[in-house]
Amino acid sequence: MRAVTLDDLTIHDEEAFAGIGAWRALRARLRADGFSCLVADRPWPRVLFLNLTYWNAAAPSDVLEDDSIEADVVSHAGWHHAARAALAVDGRMSVEALFLGEAIASAFDVYLIGRLMGRVDCGFLETQVPAMAEAAEEMGADDDFASLLDGWCADPDAAFELLRQLLFDASCAVFAAPDAAAADAALDAFRDHPCAPLLHHFELSNWLLYARAYGDPAPDPGARALDAALRQAPSSVDWLAEQWLPRDA
Repeated sequence: MRAVTLDDLTIHDEEAFAGIGAWRALRARLRADGFSCLVADRPWPRVLFLNLTYWNAAAPSDVLEDDSIEADVVSHAGWHHAARAALAVDGRMSVEALFLGEAIASAFDVYLIGRLMGRVDCGFLETQVPAMAEAAEEMGADDDFASLLDGWCADPDAAFELLRQLLFDASCAVFAAPDAAAADAALDAFRDHPCAPLLHHFELSNWLLYARAYGDPAPDPGARALDAALRQAPSSVDWLAEQWLPRDA
């Protein structure tokens, strides 16, 4: 496998995403910090296996199929990179910090959808919107997804924070569950949340298994303070961009 930086790669959908200030700032941070990933030159199933199995919250570990990367993967990697810098202690992340970083990176997808839908055509929308719609349909909430999508487009910032809170709260709740029955009850407590039908669209199982193996389970005052600040901010995306990302991107 070959190590490459962002400047070595073609970014798919870059033109569409370049109009979003937070995405430009994430790209700028990765470039400034010399972020690197690996090109495997292998078929996608092998690349997916390597990504899911050897993902490392304490260091960059993205594996690519070739010398290209999707624009939404750039933002996902950027948020994880920024979260590591802000929340890691001696290179180690707490369970709460891990879940917070995952929630931020994943919730940014709905912010992107809200900013892009109806304005541009891009591969990200062509893949992610149907995938989320399918996840909602499998949970018996396909009619609710259309309303969710309208809400994301009307207020992408609120959509981000709504989903971020759900992903963080649900992950923490399930992590505390001792068995499958308790985990089922913990998830069921979120059944009335507007984004609940999308919970299983995200890799919560992988988050939980990684946190069990590597996360520090002790309460993390830093992660909790950040979570509280985001809940209180008029725009949590703007708050994160101001605190974590370069301002001249």
